[in-house]
Amino acid sequence: MRTALDLVLHPDAAEGEGLRRTAAAAIGVDVGRITEIVWRRRTIDARHGKVRIQARVEVFVDEAPPAVDVEGAHAPALPTLHGEAPVVVVGAGPAGLFCAWALALRGVRSVLIERGADVRGRRPALARLNREGVLDPESNYCFGEGGAGTFSDGKLYTRATKRGDVDRVLGLLAACGAPPRILYDARPHIGTNRLPKVVQALRERLQAAGVDVRFGARVDDLELDGRRVRGVRLADGCLVPARAVVLATGHSARDVYALLHRRGVAMSAKGFALGVRIEHPQAHIDRIQYGALAGHPALGAAPYSLARTDAGIGVYSFCMCPGGFIVAAATETDGVVVNGMSPHARGSRFANSGFVVSVGPETFGDGPLDGLAWQQRLEQAAFRAGGGGFRAPAQRVTDFLAGRVSADLPDCSYRPGLAATDLHAVLPKRIAGPMADALRAFDARSMRGYVTREAVMLGVESRSSAPVRIERDPQSLESPSHPGLYPCAEGAGYAGGIVSAALDGLRVAARVSDCVAGGAVAR
Repeated sequence: MRTALDLVLHPDAAEGEGLRRTAAAAIGVDVGRITEIVWRRRTIDARHGKVRIQARVEVFVDEAPPAVDVEGAHAPALPTLHGEAPVVVVGAGPAGLFCAWALALRGVRSVLIERGADVRGRRPALARLNREGVLDPESNYCFGEGGAGTFSDGKLYTRATKRGDVDRVLGLLAACGAPPRILYDARPHIGTNRLPKVVQALRERLQAAGVDVRFGARVDDLELDGRRVRGVRLADGCLVPARAVVLATGHSARDVYALLHRRGVAMSAKGFALGVRIEHPQAHIDRIQYGALAGHPALGAAPYSLARTDAGIGVYSFCMCPGGFIVAAATETDGVVVNGMSPHARGSRFANSGFVVSVGPETFGDGPLDGLAWQQRLEQAAFRAGGGGFRAPAQRVTDFLAGRVSADLPDCSYRPGLAATDLHAVLPKRIAGPMADALRAFDARSMRGYVTREAVMLGVESRSSAPVRIERDPQSLESPSHPGLYPCAEGAGYAGGIVSAALDGLRVAARVSDCVAGGAVAR
């Protein structure tokens, strides 16, 4: 017998024998008859000062659950692809990888081009950045196999509403080695220590099927026949011909935006958000969120989510990383960019989050590249304020609100180091003023104790999303100005985060495969 249950559990009853006893009582059977409990959904609810775990489980009584074949259920075998590749996919982040996978599943061979190194090759560049403050502009936290997400967390939460499509993405990640609990956690998370192997496994599937994957291959130009895109030209002069080019380069490839603007590709300015990364001791956040249950093993490191709109200006937490670290996410040698990540266990003693303010063309200008230029100027200001070596300008939260430079700074997870600075001198009033107001409001209402001397702010968190939208037809997903070009995912302004980028890669693949039908050979 199997029974589906929706339960609201105290953390003490959410694991092991406590869960078995609760399920047995709910069904009305002896606990010894329960053979297995399988999680289907798990959400921590800490609202109203009462911490509970909302659970959907399937309880098996007097029988074993059926064997689960994650591989067979979520990763259908790819056909073996032969012949010329009619599609070039630029960018091996989640959008590019899932696009190439969906194309291969439909029998369409592609060339997947990535300017950075593969997962293994990215590690030395990241180590040198953290230890010596030396940046590789081609292979860093943003550029390389798996994109920006590979070494910065692996959070899989999405607001996408098509559950089947989301499950398709999560299922393939699980088949490639992600923890199975991503299939039922309300806020699934892989962790930066596990995601690289998952990304590598997905890429190896593509290569085994015949997808041509090229690393260290930067696209410097489009190959055009009039306005029709016929391929891309690489930095080494190599031409990669194609009947369709999928542009999935992420939000940090500024040279690509400049290239597209030079070639007259339809683009427009897009709003984004900019601010700082704020870090607290994780134990402090646990106490605010979970009270007396802080540190409970069934709860783990506490997350938070904050949002406020005042006079039309939005201020919110972004990419919150419980038990995580702040990393140097710059892509240029004269700019400081900070981001956050968490390993799977979320065992760091720090909690960090982006703390950002929404901005639009009314702030930075309505030219297609005006937002990008404004973003870049603030990153350069942060670099100068930090004194070089990718040290981040920083200030205790209490000192930021008081308008004074911090006499000293608390311990921080950011490895290149900090420089005590008045962040009001780095950030425009349009950013610093709403941030200060929001900090006071959150501390007074949403999260009492959020403003503390032990919290530190680092500048700047500037890559929340693309400041540019590369236009595309809403039906065909093709550029209206350059046929054959398919802007995709976060860098084009149509996604935000790993899952939403992967979903857009799947959508684009469906349109592209229709356009090149008959041009690929599979057997």
